[in-house]
Amino acid sequence: MDCKSSETVVGPRSEDRLPASAAAAVKIVIVGGFGVGKTTLVRSVSEIRPLTTEETMTQASAGVDDTAGVERKTATTVAMDFGRISLSDELVLYLFGTPGQQRFWFLWNGLFDGALGAVVLVDTRRLEVSFDVIGRLEEAGVPFVVAVNTFPDATSYPTEELRAALDLPEKVPIVECDARLRESSRDVLISLMRYLRSHALAPEPM
Repeated sequence: MDCKSSETVVGPRSEDRLPASAAAAVKIVIVGGFGVGKTTLVRSVSEIRPLTTEETMTQASAGVDDTAGVERKTATTVAMDFGRISLSDELVLYLFGTPGQQRFWFLWNGLFDGALGAVVLVDTRRLEVSFDVIGRLEEAGVPFVVAVNTFPDATSYPTEELRAALDLPEKVPIVECDARLRESSRDVLISLMRYLRSHALAPEPM
């Protein structure tokens, strides 16, 4: 049998290739409750065509997934989202978006492995869906920032009220963002990297 083939081996698109100047790559996870905008953030900020695992929601999920407040949502992430952004010529972030429904949370442990930090995306209309998310990050010892996704009909609260409601220590940054906008999502990631740097430079407790 002739093993030779005339088919051309197709590699990554030129715009998807890692920049030659990249010297460091960092894994970041994007977490949050169901329907808070994780897939939207990864899609908006990624410089490559993002990988998503969204599937159409069916009646089979009725009574299983809590859709209170997001009744119009028709698709959901069932594994992960993946994207990439270069914050500078040398620093590249790999973004892993987690599924929001609790029945898929068993996937989180693998996604947390090797992560330098995380963004917790929250919706002020449904803060309660963020409590367990934050608890899992704290248990795993993954540093994080909280990004408040500013939905059009969501109430805006002072930062300290949100900090108290989420029971966050003073050191954890809280920022606002519009996950639909690339610049806004990028600024969240820059805030996270600044926090990670200060976290790394902080003296160890005695």
